[in-house]
Amino acid sequence: MGKPGAYLDVVRHEHGVRSVADSVADYGEIAHALSRDEQRRQASRCMYCGVAFCQAGLSFGGTRPTGCPLHNLIPEWNDLLYRGLWEQAAARLALTNPFPEFTGRVCPAPCEVACNLGLNDQATTIRDNERTISDWSWDEGAVAPLEPAPASAPSVAVVGTGPAGLACAWELTRRGVRVTLVEKEDRAGGLLMYGIPNMKLPKHVVERRVDLLQKSGVELRLGTDVANPEVAAGLLENHDAVVAAVGARDARRLSVPGAELPDVVLAVDYLTGATKYVLDGTAPSVDANGLDVVVIGGGDTGTDCVATALRQGAKSVAQLEFLPEPPASRSEDNVWPQWPRVRKDDYGQLEAMEVLGHDPRMWATETLEVLGEDGCVSGLRIASLDWSDGKPLRVAGTERVLDAQLVLIAMGFVGPQRNVLDALGAESNPKVFVAGDASTGPSLVVNAIASGLACAARVAESLT
Repeated sequence: MGKPGAYLDVVRHEHGVRSVADSVADYGEIAHALSRDEQRRQASRCMYCGVAFCQAGLSFGGTRPTGCPLHNLIPEWNDLLYRGLWEQAAARLALTNPFPEFTGRVCPAPCEVACNLGLNDQATTIRDNERTISDWSWDEGAVAPLEPAPASAPSVAVVGTGPAGLACAWELTRRGVRVTLVEKEDRAGGLLMYGIPNMKLPKHVVERRVDLLQKSGVELRLGTDVANPEVAAGLLENHDAVVAAVGARDARRLSVPGAELPDVVLAVDYLTGATKYVLDGTAPSVDANGLDVVVIGGGDTGTDCVATALRQGAKSVAQLEFLPEPPASRSEDNVWPQWPRVRKDDYGQLEAMEVLGHDPRMWATETLEVLGEDGCVSGLRIASLDWSDGKPLRVAGTERVLDAQLVLIAMGFVGPQRNVLDALGAESNPKVFVAGDASTGPSLVVNAIASGLACAARVAESLT
């Protein structure tokens, strides 16, 4: 697989990114791929490992499994890419991953964490290789719709059009089942559409996949809220099975005095408004222009909020991290191939460093109160935390006030919103199946795709 010994001579070279001065001026994609010839050189670094942990998707004692949850045949399509056999590489990738255009852009690449080359060197650029194969497929017209199911086939309604719902619909269609996709929003895609900003995942990438599903015979019903008992009853009556792929949208909220003020906004609502501005040109429902913005939460969504606030012209941006600052390199008890518990400077922080002149993050910081004036947010009362004993202890004398007129809550999600599941009777009705984050809790896009595929297999089996 790959070129024997290439990893000794070819150094890792990831995709490029736009300059910060350019990228913060619009919402265009920040990443740009390498040339296809250079990506083939990167694929040559694959080592022909005896045991390819990259495709295992296993837990190695860390807090997060590493390796691909889809069990992509990574060494095989790396080899095909290196040899320039594009059509074969695309076909091999499609065997396990129906949506490489998504994972090749937004997956945190647990496959690379488990790459054997990463033990003593820099891992193979698996995610970039995957994206390049996918981009070639779309550019060359090699991505074809599925054969629509016949009118006599069983019918399944899939509620939710995020990665799990789309994957479930794709796989059910492939198995000859008629599928209706049901979505509450005005566009399909779930958090792929309205949770991940355009600069990370351009919305035409989502739209073309949805279009392909429709060309495959999948019916799309937008603006349909299945939390309405009448709508839920209609789906149960008119379909042989119903899949609830509604995600884990019950956001964790701030529980301090003042958190009810109108300028304390959930991150997903903020990012939805920003994306609708990109797509429709309508004024965003929440605008950071000229404001001191505080983002509470340090994950990917918090980073997206930082980057979006910069593009909206925020006066300042701070990002509060409850946990302490991770080390720059692995600790002795965080060995390969565990997920590396190290500091990560993502695009939002890097942009803030250049635009604002400093890292926006404030580590080990607790929010004590949201301060208000005339019914609007005026600041946050915060304090520092000491984690030296393994648990957070407030540091005496560190209470202070941080200016803020907009507070964005990016503290993650606690699970699915129960209204749709309850309306469908998910816990007692054998016709109802659950997929994705609604069944597992908040997770990665790649895990949601894997769950959607597995759910489709269970549904198809139940219909036979």
